[in-house]
Amino acid sequence: MHRRYLTFFTYLDDELVTVPNFPAWVCDLCGRREYDTRALNQLVLILSPNAGKPPRRRGRAPKRVLRRDKLSRTGKLG
Repeated sequence: MHRRYLTFFTYLDDELVTVPNFPAWVCDLCGRREYDTRALNQLVLILSPNAGKPPRRRGRAPKRVLRRDKLSRTGKLG
């Protein structure tokens, strides 16, 4: 297999997306193509619907406050 740069085709919803000069590995004997895994991962990040948006922050869980009247003399819940 040797590395070549091909045009990558994929669909995003109903839209055809083409990416020219996309790295791939091509078999010398049969011509089978395997697109570069690292490049595919980067493309998935770029094409994701949340690309460019800041990540959602999860709210912190509220602190649990023990009420004094529920504590017994030993300091355990009673």
